[in-house]
Amino acid sequence: MFNQKKEVATVETTVEQVVTIIGPGATIDGPLTTKDSTRIDGTVNGNTTISGSLIVGQGGKINGTVTAQNVFIAGEINGNISTVNGKVEISDTGKITGDITCKTIVIDENAVFQGKCTMNADKSSAETAKERAAGN
Repeated sequence: MFNQKKEVATVETTVEQVVTIIGPGATIDGPLTTKDSTRIDGTVNGNTTISGSLIVGQGGKINGTVTAQNVFIAGEINGNISTVNGKVEISDTGKITGDITCKTIVIDENAVFQGKCTMNADKSSAETAKERAAGN
């Protein structure tokens, strides 16, 4: 009774393992392209193209256009963001100046977003709800 081991629940995340890290104090002048998920805690002055997910830490800054599957921002991006079928999430410390194209967006309270957002979806949630109600 007292010696029984408790099972620890594991949490699965949808965020891929971060393979590339641009550390604090690092500066990249020119375009950045990676094939895997990337975390930026330094500065990138140029267009950024990531085949996986992009995480911009609190000290991270990007000056240029960003293209990735998903983008999570706690730092600053000055440029347009494109995640056509993905998600953009701006934390309470995040700041974006530019337009966003995405499927899903989450903006925390106190986050800064100055620009236009275009959301791509096959069907709106209202259309999906109508179809479910109609039994389709």
